[in-house]
Amino acid sequence: MTAATFSAGIVPPRSAWRGLIWVVPLTVLWIVLIDWQPLIQTSGVPTTAHQLAAHGLIAVGLWLGLESTDLTPDQRRTTWLAVMIPDTLWFAIAWSGAINGVFRTGTRLPALPLAIFLPVMIGAPLLLLSKRVGQVLDAMPASWLVALQVYRIFGSWALAAGLRGALPGLLAFPAGIGDTLTGLFAVPVAILLATGTAQGRRAAIAWNIFGLVDFAVAVTLGAITSPGPFQLIVPHVASIGAGAYPDVLTPAFVVPSSILLHLLSLRQLTRRSDG
Repeated sequence: MTAATFSAGIVPPRSAWRGLIWVVPLTVLWIVLIDWQPLIQTSGVPTTAHQLAAHGLIAVGLWLGLESTDLTPDQRRTTWLAVMIPDTLWFAIAWSGAINGVFRTGTRLPALPLAIFLPVMIGAPLLLLSKRVGQVLDAMPASWLVALQVYRIFGSWALAAGLRGALPGLLAFPAGIGDTLTGLFAVPVAILLATGTAQGRRAAIAWNIFGLVDFAVAVTLGAITSPGPFQLIVPHVASIGAGAYPDVLTPAFVVPSSILLHLLSLRQLTRRSDG
């Protein structure tokens, strides 16, 4: 496959690009705003607000997906609660832990690595191997799991932090750019995917892979710039791995949540391709 063929296969048509018309200006405005007034981001309000919004959308989307299946009302309710209760508790624990300094460097328990990897290690097998979750994915529009991650544009806070020297540039710029691009392209890719074409499916798969690679890069850079056994670079400012609220909520909750959403989206796309 040539580069030209690959590009033609994943680039959304003109109608899909229109999804960027309102996302790009809002993202630029957000970066300028939090660079001008850092207190907005450091208050923790934006992080909490956009995660609560994403949490609510997941709850609604899951319920609508369950209503489209042939499960009984009791089965739908049980499945919905089985997903939403752990997710809600996880968010509450991560938020409380961040506020109370549980993730700060120097604590005996390596809480931050556990918060990043443990939910994925437990949640991925349960979600990817569950037949009932597969039924829900088959019933849900494939575009939902893609469009939902438009909240990743809030990851642009890292860019603003890097620009004003509040976060090491080695971490801030790759992680911030990757998150911002993932959020920006969530809308056009979801629009293209909704057309049901092979082009849309290829775009969604490429978008999911990009989002996962972004996290791999960000977590790696965070590890080598933060105090700990993997630190290779000692930056002149504290890295996100220092565990301060609210920035630590990004690796403690946003990263594993988004990884699971990417994996579910890939499973959904694969199931439809196999069918």
